[in-house]
This record gives sequence, structure tokens and C-alpha cells, in this order.
Amino acid sequence: MIQSETLELLEWHRLCQHLATFAATKLGATAARHLKIPDSQTQSEQLLEQTKEVYQLESRLTTGLSFEGIQDIGDSLERAERSGVLAGEELLAIATTLAGARSLRRVIDNQEDLPILTDLVADLRTYPELEQEIHRCIDERGQVTDRASQKLGEIRTDLRRLRSQITQKLQNILQAKSGAVQEQLITQRSDRYVIPVKAPQKDAIPGIVHDTSTSGATLYVEPNSVVPLGNQLRQIIRREQAEEEAIRRVLTEQVAAVKPDLERLLVIATTLDLATARSRYSFWLGANPPRFIQREDKEIITLRNLRHPLLVWQQQHEQGQPVVPVDLLINPLIRVVTITGPNTGGKTVTLKTLGLAALMAKVGLFVPAREPVEIPWFDKVLADIGDEQSLQQSLSTFSGHIRRISRILEALGDEGDSNGPCPMPNSLVLLDEVGAGTDPVEGSALAIALLQYLANHAQLTIATTHFGELKALKYEDERFENASVEFDESTLSPTYRLLWGIPGRSNALTIALRLGLKPEVVEEAKTQVGEATDEVNQVIAGLEAQRRRQETKAAEAQSLLQQAERLYKEVSAKAASLEERESSLRASQEIAVQQAIAQAKGEIAQVIRRLQKGTPTAQEAQQATNALNQIGQQYQPATPAKPKAGFMPKVGDRVRIPKLGQIADVITAPDQDGELSVRFGLMKMTVKLQDVESLDGQKPEPVIKAKPAPAAVTPPPQNVPEIRTSKNTIDLRGKRVADAEYILDKAISEATGPLWIIHGYGTGKLRQGVHAFLQQHPRVNNYEPAEQADGGSGVTVVHIK
Repeated sequence: MIQSETLELLEWHRLCQHLATFAATKLGATAARHLKIPDSQTQSEQLLEQTKEVYQLESRLTTGLSFEGIQDIGDSLERAERSGVLAGEELLAIATTLAGARSLRRVIDNQEDLPILTDLVADLRTYPELEQEIHRCIDERGQVTDRASQKLGEIRTDLRRLRSQITQKLQNILQAKSGAVQEQLITQRSDRYVIPVKAPQKDAIPGIVHDTSTSGATLYVEPNSVVPLGNQLRQIIRREQAEEEAIRRVLTEQVAAVKPDLERLLVIATTLDLATARSRYSFWLGANPPRFIQREDKEIITLRNLRHPLLVWQQQHEQGQPVVPVDLLINPLIRVVTITGPNTGGKTVTLKTLGLAALMAKVGLFVPAREPVEIPWFDKVLADIGDEQSLQQSLSTFSGHIRRISRILEALGDEGDSNGPCPMPNSLVLLDEVGAGTDPVEGSALAIALLQYLANHAQLTIATTHFGELKALKYEDERFENASVEFDESTLSPTYRLLWGIPGRSNALTIALRLGLKPEVVEEAKTQVGEATDEVNQVIAGLEAQRRRQETKAAEAQSLLQQAERLYKEVSAKAASLEERESSLRASQEIAVQQAIAQAKGEIAQVIRRLQKGTPTAQEAQQATNALNQIGQQYQPATPAKPKAGFMPKVGDRVRIPKLGQIADVITAPDQDGELSVRFGLMKMTVKLQDVESLDGQKPEPVIKAKPAPAAVTPPPQNVPEIRTSKNTIDLRGKRVADAEYILDKAISEATGPLWIIHGYGTGKLRQGVHAFLQQHPRVNNYEPAEQADGGSGVTVVHIK
């Protein structure tokens, strides 16, 4: 009972309603609205894994996981099992559900790293043959098709023929008795074909009156000549209906035969839809997956920037106020946290937020908090929040609280005893205004005793209170901790922030003074409170001020860190950009150099080809040399200008010696070793040339020792004759013409000068083939027989362009 009360107090049903809006099927929405809370941590971890894998899967898919075609066919399966005959729409829904489930399984099977979902759909049977049979017999409107059976096809052929006969007879009557009919129209009444006849002219068309218009001016008459055909039509329609029912009965029996597998299919589809709803709701909340911790292993409850999910929904959909997050960092030794502070400060919201976070983690939902989200798995979440007054039962606020707390203690059980902690307490207890509603002294004592009991019998207890005595429990028992909601005295309003380690202080007198209560009344109240309480409040105020200063400094440090990180990123980006630009420039320069080299080579080759044509003269060789010099000047890099020479100290100059910090007179000029004599004051010394500078800061130019003149280089000859070597001589003797052409093509493409081709005399076919090939080759400028000394007509000299 207390479990359901707790869910009601935490408004769990509202969260389930929100979750249901993210479901894709009716089954999933129903399951979300009636969400079952797992009984074991293993079940919760499996649900969380499902949510994580769906979250991961939908991040890969472009359109998300599709549940198109899946419908709630549970009632149809029950009726099929009880030998009922399913309608065409129900059979069609079963077929689309089978197709939708198969599509789901195909999507999951095509993905990797989804072990939980893959295992879930491994046993899914979708019966494609049953789906095909249903689509063969039932069309998209849920009607039985003509192809469902041969008998049905024949019956419908007779129906169409008979309807055509009836229509033709009625058309003839309409034309023959046009004056007696109300309008040229054939209609139906009670499955009988009739025509509208004017009431005064009813005797003109004898027949059976099946209906009358509202005004009575028109009678709907089935002419006597059509009545036999109408009777025959009704009999065929009965046969058609019987055959359709027989076809649907056969299909229903096939469905009933696989009912367990289809029910399993519905369970799997609903499980997938519910996991998808959890994933999409978690994504919408901006939530993160929780990790269940063991406080016995000294792990800390970590919930930073925890937001109330219902307030997030209210902010997004109902224009509510911005949600103020809370930080819950609870050490493993802490069993009880008492939250103090003014009313409407956010204490109750903190309780509900923590309770909903614990339940969300249990059902496989992500928790709306910043990573990492670390929380214990609580066996039970028990809450006493709000007033429970009952006029019928004559219960006061205090009585209502006590009754609910009694049910909480009963739910906790009798594990352990009150003198020592329970070995494995694993429940979360949330108490709002513990001990309120009665005499403050007795209420405070009762609250202290209750919290000490819960410290022994519950994993964690969060209690809000106004009793100052509960603040001192922290200093008596290490399992207790204090927290408070912050209050802004300047605006007389709460900030909804939770402060840890500092108990809340009373602000009633301050608020009363600011709201206009007479100062003498407030001063009298202060004397009644006592100096000790005032000193405690001053100490608490000092602690709060110190905490605010620390938070301000921490925020400033965080801002500086973020700024430094941003500057580092900008500098890194600029450095990378400069490096990329430098690399690009280097690459473009290399390309330009290669192009210049290639162009220079081409021009040099042209000069060489001009020299190779005929016998070069001295004048032509000089012209070629000049051309090569011009090419070299054009493409060689310019010689860098020599740096401007510094000064050279002369005898009588005044120089500065930086190492000594002195100004001296030059006595002797620098020698070949770069040394000179100087004098400052009564001292003379020899210094190196590089150790002095002019009075205006110029450095002296270094002394360069004379080097021996290089040996004279013999200039190259002006006339460059064509020389035959083994590298430019090709021997084709004994080759076939086809092989010779391949060898020639390769040699000509690599040649930079003339080639000597030895083909011999023989029959002359090889020579003819070589000459024919040379004549059409684009790189061959001309060819001629070699000199008699080089082989005569048995060798051909080829000149390359």
C-alpha cells in the first residue's frame, strides 16, 4: 500500500503519461502508462541496456526505428483461439503486424554491437507464408478477394452477370415509363434494386414498394418483372457470404494454430517499443545513463545538475518557469540528510526529484543529470510528502504523517535491531517536514528518534525540517549530514539552490522586518529568541558568506580556464592554418620550379637539335652558347644581394667594447686574423674585431682571408660533334619487324640525341620495316644511312626532334 502511495505522492503516473507520448504503438503506450517497476537490480540493468542499445541504434539510423504496421491484435488472437471467425480487417491487421515485426528484426540483425536487442528478436517468428496467404485472400480494404477460392470467383461472376441483367431491365423500364418515374435513377432498398416512381403514377409500373420518401411523393418500387431476378440475386449473395466466411474461417484457424508465437511477437514488439520510448524520452530530457553503485564499496552518490523531469515538461510544454537543478553528492557513510530552510525554497522539490530519479533508473530510463550519474539500486522508494488530512476520519496533519510513517516503517521490516545498523539496508526514505504539526518540543524529539531509527534501517533518508535541534545530529553521528536551501535576503526570495554542509538559519525575523513589521516588535522577538540562537545564526550567515565567496572564486577560475582553453584552441587553429598555408606554398613553389626546369630542358633540347642538324659551325656554336647562357640567367635563382657592409675601424676611431662597457681609441688597424689594438685610459689591449662596435651600434664587417686563385677551367669546345656510344646504338639484327618496332619505340621515347640502328643487309625486309616505322614516328626528325666507317647502309642514323 505504501508503495502505491509513494508513487502517487511523487506523481509517477504523470511521468508515465509523458513517457507514453513517445511510444509508437498502442501497445507501447499502454505499457508505458502502466509501467512496472522491476523487483531486482538485474532486471533494471537489462532494461537500461535495452535503452542504451536503442539509443545507439537510432543515432545510426536516418529515420529512427519504425514500428509501422504493428497493431494490437491481442483480442483477435483470443477470439481465434475460441473458434471465432475473424473479420477481414482483423486478419489484415495480423498480416501487417507480421510484416512490421519482420522489418524490425531485419533492422536489428543488420546492425553490430547490439547483443541485448539481437537476443530479444532471436526467437521472433513472423510466419511470412501466413502473411502472404492473408494478403492473397484479403485486400487492403479488408474484403475477401475473388482469387481467394475458385468457388468464390464463380459466385461473383454470377453476381456480376445477374446485376447486369437487373440493371438492364430497370433501364428499359425507366426509358419506357419515363413519365411515371421521379428521376432516371436506379437505387437499392434492403438489398433490392428499385426505381423512384411518382406516387400518383404507381399503377403505371406494377411492383413491390420497398420504401417511401419523407414527403410521400416518391415510391421506391421493385418492378414485378425484376422480382424473380432479385430473389435469385439474394440467394447468390447468401452463397457469397457463406464462401467468404469459410475462407476467413480457414485463415482464422491458421492464426489460432500459431497463437503462442504471435503472442510472443506482441510481447517482443511491445518491449522494443517501450525501450524506444524510454530512449526517445531520455534524449528529449537531455538525460544520461545511470550506473548502479554499491555504497558498501565506498562509492559516492553523484547526481550533478539533477532536474525534476515533470518541471522540465512543464517548462517545455506549459510555459513554466526555468528548472533550477540541484547537486546531490552523498558520501558512502552518510545515511541521513536533513534539509533545512524557508518555506517554498525547494526542499520538497528536491525530495521528489531524488525519488523520481531513483525510480527512473530502476525502470531503465536515463536520469536528467550531468554525467556521471551514479546512484544505488534501492529495493524500495518510500515517501511521506505533503499533508494527509481527513475530515471523515478526524485526522489532523500530524496524525496523517504518523500513520504514513508507520506504514513506511512496516515496509522496511524488522531487519536488524534498533541498537545497531542493519547489515544490508537498501531502501530510500523521503520525509517532508518530519515531526511537524504538533508541539515543537515533542515533535523535535520524535523527529530525532525517527531519523536515528532510519539511519539503522534504511540505505538513505532525506528529511526536510524546521527544527533547529536536528541540525546538531551531524556533530553527534557521522552518518548524518546537513543541507539547506539558499535564501536571498536582498530580494526576500529563495534561489532554489541546495547548499551542502551548512544548516539553514531562521529568516523569519528578517523577513518580518523587511515586510514592514514595527522594529520594536522585531527587537523584542530577538530578545525572546535569545543570544545563543542569534550567535548561531550569525555563524551560519558567516559560513554562507564564505561559501558564496568560494563559489564566486571557483566560477572566476572556471571562466579563466574556459578562456584559456578557448585561446589555446584559437592559437592551435591558427598554427595549423599557417602550417597548412606554408605547406601549400611550398608545394606550389616546387611545382613552379619543376615547370621551369621542364621548360628550360625543352629550350635546351631545341638548341641541341639545331646544332645536330648538319655540321655545326663556330658561329652557330657561339650562338648556341649564348642561348644557353640566357636560359641559365632566366631560370637560375637570382644571386642574393650581399648584405650591407658594416664599418671597418681605422686608426684614431673611437669604438665601444660592449663586454667591458668601455669606449676606446683604435691604435692599430685590424690584421688578417681580425685583431686590433685599442686604448682606454692608461690601458692598452688587443681585442677581436667582433668584440667591438661603432658608437652608433654598427657591427664591423668580418675580415676575409685571401684564398688562392682557382685553376683555370678549360672552356668547352664550341662545336659539339655527334658521338656514337653503346647507349645510343641499337642492334636489331635477327629480330622480326614487329619486335623491332617495339624496341625502336621504347628507345626513341627515351632518347635525347641521335640513335644508331644496326639492321644489317640481309634480304632488306628488316631495313624496309625500320624505315617505314621511322617515317611515321612523331619524334623522328629525319634519318639517314650511317658513315661508311660506322656500317654504311647496314646502319641507319636517326635524329630526334
